[in-house]
Amino acid sequence: MTEHDILHSPEDPEPIRFLDEAGRYAPSDSAAAFADELSDIGVDELQVWYRDMMSTRAFDIECTHLQRQGQLALWVPSVGQEGCQVGIARAAEPQDHIFPAYREHAVARIRGVDPVALAAQFRGLTHGGWDVTDPANGNFHLYTLVLAAQTQHATGHALGQLLDAKARAGVTSMDAGEPGTATGEATLVFYGDGTTSQGDSNEAMIFAASYQTPELFVVQNNRWAISVPVARQSRTPLYRRALGFGLRAVQIDGNDPLAAYAVAKRFLREAREGGGPGYIEALTYRIGAHTTADDPTRYREEGELEHWQERDPIERLEAYLREQGTGDEFFDEVRADATREARAVRDTILSLPAPSADSMFEHVYAEPHPRIEEQREWMAHYESSFDTTEEGAE
Repeated sequence: MTEHDILHSPEDPEPIRFLDEAGRYAPSDSAAAFADELSDIGVDELQVWYRDMMSTRAFDIECTHLQRQGQLALWVPSVGQEGCQVGIARAAEPQDHIFPAYREHAVARIRGVDPVALAAQFRGLTHGGWDVTDPANGNFHLYTLVLAAQTQHATGHALGQLLDAKARAGVTSMDAGEPGTATGEATLVFYGDGTTSQGDSNEAMIFAASYQTPELFVVQNNRWAISVPVARQSRTPLYRRALGFGLRAVQIDGNDPLAAYAVAKRFLREAREGGGPGYIEALTYRIGAHTTADDPTRYREEGELEHWQERDPIERLEAYLREQGTGDEFFDEVRADATREARAVRDTILSLPAPSADSMFEHVYAEPHPRIEEQREWMAHYESSFDTTEEGAE
């Protein structure tokens, strides 16, 4: 069985697509049902999307350089997956909550998270990165490096949204499985094809389907779970698993931001209106390494990489914008701005002070706790044992 057999088989509808691989507007037959969702998207909006993608790419590359220079402990590249992320993030409403994995850099940018906060986390300067309660961070929750944990966090949060909506409506029964309860808000969760093999993600779908949570599962199928190809992970296209759990599920061209936006907008609206959970399998590709600790040349063929580099989502959107009349001046400006922003992040991250050891004990519990105080005192004593000043030496 080949990778193509796993990703798409004759009985499957064609993946939803509006822009073809050359950036021409050429909707697939499967896209017709979602075309109305693009009625409010014009060239001006697509130029914003392009800026999102270019700025994220420049930031991503800069952080990879920082890690190679020993300035970050690790970095997780998102190169090649910006189209899916930007389209879906732009489809979300401000009140929606988003639970990422660890490479959703474009989504973080769109929701308002300072890119310095992303880089600081991988430099070891914070224990989370950003304050999820701060409205400036757009209900964008913390990166999750424990695979699939965020799927259960998201489903639990979506259940809370549903139960709160029932309470506001005066519904005395807390049977969340009853369909049709409008919440006015939804929850999104992002993860990759490798995470679909984890028990947590499947349990999250069972729970979401049983209780009809206002939720959207987004699987960025980038072909590789580190060094394990998707063909070894699944004998069937991944979106079919969600269908088996009773979720509305489709497969899209993940390098087409228009397809990502249209489907996400529809599924999120239906979720907010009481239609239950949806599932998007976005077919994309991880151009770079899984993380900077990985060497993809050991398990991927060069021809495969070249094939997907020719289908770069940024180049696809650029081709479409040029066809719509956007000129060189715009693209030159965006590239210059993206480079300047990335360099600013670099300068800032290198100037940040190291946190005090005492900071690791903050916010562990909402109230003071004797065990935490005991550990804080032990750490202070341990740190003082390294005092090398003249007074300390005496």
